[in-house]
Amino acid sequence: MSTPEPSSAPSTTPSATPAVDTRVDPPPMAGERESLEGWVEFYRETLLRKIDGLDAEQLSRRSVPPSVLSPIGIVRHLTDVEAYWLREVLLDDEQPDPHCTDDNPDGDFDDVDPATALADVEAYCAELVATRAAQASWSDLDGPVLGLRHGEQVNLRWILTHLIEEYARHLGHLDLLREAIDGGTGY
Repeated sequence: MSTPEPSSAPSTTPSATPAVDTRVDPPPMAGERESLEGWVEFYRETLLRKIDGLDAEQLSRRSVPPSVLSPIGIVRHLTDVEAYWLREVLLDDEQPDPHCTDDNPDGDFDDVDPATALADVEAYCAELVATRAAQASWSDLDGPVLGLRHGEQVNLRWILTHLIEEYARHLGHLDLLREAIDGGTGY
């Protein structure tokens, strides 16, 4: 499956209706790898679609109290998730954690700031370039990858399945946040 290039970062013009939907549905009769990669890619693009049109303040808004979740917190978290699974675990390529520390394990969600929100979206888009390349470089779904997860081996199949779960979970959160911010809804 050829992986589409990431959409550009969302616009900064607030809009309850996201821009034209350019996502490609995962193929319904695909083989295993194409299906897994199709869903991961669909969800990556869905994240960008769901934040499209939000300005920096809206991206940083915690719109569903008492939750501290914000759209940009989710973007930051999924940036870190992509780097961890597809660079650290898949390729055993240690990556710095730009948001979390031992003293602040939820910094990706907690330390959001409108002043850096648009740069955080750009960092997500840049991370997708790196993780798509890492993912494409690994041909085997079955064999163990180079890194370990909590001291255990995993394979690319497990990583891609986990990414689907991770995105689906957080896109559900983002549905509620976006609707509370400006009424925007949609798959």
